Amino acid sequence: MASIGFSSWRRFFASFAVLGLSALVCFAAKHFVMPAAHPARGYPAHDEHSNERVTLALDPYDTGDKASIFSVHYNEVGFLPIFVIVTNDGDQPILLNASKAELVTHDRSKIAPATTDDIYRRISRPISGVSPNPLPWPRKPKGSVSKEAQEEVENSQFSARAVEPHSTQAGFMFFDVAGIDAPLAGAHFYLTGVRDAKGGELMYFDVPLENYLSSPR
Repeated sequence: MASIGFSSWRRFFASFAVLGLSALVCFAAKHFVMPAAHPARGYPAHDEHSNERVTLALDPYDTGDKASIFSVHYNEVGFLPIFVIVTNDGDQPILLNASKAELVTHDRSKIAPATTDDIYRRISRPISGVSPNPLPWPRKPKGSVSKEAQEEVENSQFSARAVEPHSTQAGFMFFDVAGIDAPLAGAHFYLTGVRDAKGGELMYFDVPLENYLSSPR
């Protein structure tokens, strides 16, 4: 059997190192995947308008196992991600382009969904008083937001402008709850400004978050 020369061994180990590095990069790069959205009436926290045949549901991502779909630790910078689901069981589309969402806490604090820029600012310059990460994750310098984090923020947010007949749209809204203890307890989520295909405004939606807290996890 012919012996393997030094140059062949060097090429072999170089190839092995490249493969190992590629695997490490793939493992480290966590890409956000939107959760599957089910019909809204199947979630514990929902408000169904049977006459208008539209249902709004909320699924807060307030626990570590649920929030693990994200690469950014939003809870550590004071944000609460809430998965918002809208199901249209009617025969005409509904319009969301003029709708307004609001989270009202038990002490009547009114919180609008954070904008993309709001989230970027908080990620790059975390506020004091928010629980630090107990694990030794490498920290980025203040003022920087990684490309992966930017893509996650942009791709995860609720962005539907309409919901077609017999379909469901979903996405995340992020609420700034820094400094608020138990923000879901006694809270309500309101959605106004939803319109039908003729421009008529639907009755506002009111989702009590206690229905989520009291449901079996």
